[in-house]
Amino acid sequence: MRTFFIFFLVLLGTFIIDQNIKNIFVDGYYRAGECIDLELHYNPGVAFSMFEFLGPYLKWIQAVLIAIILFVIFKEGYLKRYAFPAGLLVGGALGNVYDRFIHEGVVDYVAWHCGFNFAVFNFADVAIDLAVVILLIMIYFFPEKEKTEI
Repeated sequence: MRTFFIFFLVLLGTFIIDQNIKNIFVDGYYRAGECIDLELHYNPGVAFSMFEFLGPYLKWIQAVLIAIILFVIFKEGYLKRYAFPAGLLVGGALGNVYDRFIHEGVVDYVAWHCGFNFAVFNFADVAIDLAVVILLIMIYFFPEKEKTEI
């Protein structure tokens, strides 16, 4: 129960923070900088606008993928060990899919252009990336100890 509570709070917190920041930019906030512009962009695709050609189907494909991730997390018992990163991952994913249903594209706002133009991204993207990094560190550097039977 404790792990579900951690998972749910991280998921909910990530989603709420993400949507509130996005609303600031949807309402018109803009700030130009030397290396980073904070400006509204709608991304109809995924990272680097890939799969944009899928149009309105992309939101449904991503919703199904989130459902599969949730099924695996709960069915295989991963929540016990990975509650925090799973909450970040699912919260960020839900934030971006929600955008697709409401805004017809993901609301991005951090545009990096220092020396080269990088992808435009948002808080949900950072949460997803952070979740993947935490999962990789936990899996490869702190593997689960196998139980020995006597």
